[in-house]
Amino acid sequence: MNDRAPAPGGLALIESLVNTLDIETGADSLDTADGRDAFGLTVEDVAAAKELREALRAACLAHGGHAGHGVAPDGAGALDRLLAHAPLLVGVDSAGTATLRPADPAALASRVAAAIAAAVAEGTWLRLKACEAADCRWAYYDRSPAGRSRWCTMAVCGSRAKMRAYRARRTV
Repeated sequence: MNDRAPAPGGLALIESLVNTLDIETGADSLDTADGRDAFGLTVEDVAAAKELREALRAACLAHGGHAGHGVAPDGAGALDRLLAHAPLLVGVDSAGTATLRPADPAALASRVAAAIAAAVAEGTWLRLKACEAADCRWAYYDRSPAGRSRWCTMAVCGSRAKMRAYRARRTV
């Protein structure tokens, strides 16, 4: 959907999971073998992965609220509930550096939990956002200096929103 560079580090996993559903067309890559393979999922894992995806999308929408934008996410608390059973382990290397890693590296929720923990530690978690356009909601990493980006791409979603606002002002 957009031409932005992928999110850094483990956030790329979350961004790519959220973006498995094209809201505008309804195409869902988790319904395909290639899409499932990209995340190490079986057919039986798909329903849980979709629930996790939508909880992540809601969190990404909420991140726009931290930038002063008024998007209210649906399903508040769902992500917390879904990640409650995704245990992490603390690893310490020879230099004494501690990291969190998934207890079950094959479990998508555990990999997501580890990615979120790392992003929070790096201060990047709140920059993973979902496009405010209701017909898009694509996840993207906000690299703007002020962290106040609202749309996945200014060329499409941003332009549409600005044109709608312009038309609304002209009809008043």
